[in-house]
Amino acid sequence: DKDYLRYVFETVQMAYVGTLLGVVISIPIAWCASFNVTPSRRLVYPIARFIIMATRSIHEMIWAILFVIILGYGMLPGVLALTLFTIGFAGKLFSEEVEAIKMGPVEAIRATGGNSLQVMVYAVLPQVKVAWTGISIYTWDSSFRAATVLGYFGAGGMGLYLKQTIETLENLRVSAILLSIIMLVTVSELASAWARKKIRGK
Repeated sequence: DKDYLRYVFETVQMAYVGTLLGVVISIPIAWCASFNVTPSRRLVYPIARFIIMATRSIHEMIWAILFVIILGYGMLPGVLALTLFTIGFAGKLFSEEVEAIKMGPVEAIRATGGNSLQVMVYAVLPQVKVAWTGISIYTWDSSFRAATVLGYFGAGGMGLYLKQTIETLENLRVSAILLSIIMLVTVSELASAWARKKIRGK
């Protein structure tokens, strides 16, 4: 029905916006949390590592519950929970890729007087862009799976619809929703696997 389709659309939106915001925020945090390129190993590095560790330490379901308590029911708590999940998940993997780069191009640009932005664009990004793209796709896939159930805690989307049907004891509809969630997650998994394969092929 129309309500169900609206909840499906909300779930896709939640996963997309949460992942996009998280990835964008993760990039500067990962830069600061990479020991080989961080602006300050004594101050900035530990702060950035702490942010990644803190966001990873708390499950996205707990974040969703906290944001629902603070902001009320709706899609926004889900988006924020997935954003924090992405910062912790992608930020850690992004920083690990940066720490594994060859430092020759970085040192060459620094030797010519290049600033941090130039080092990032011309020395670091060419070495990590394929890996970062794959990580971002995998993160979206994980976020989508999480988004399908975040609503059960009041964060909107298919999870909220599932909770409503369970509370009204509509067993047939509950079964249909669970099957559709499995189908959507499977489609998401296949799509992300195909995208990662295409990236590796390049």
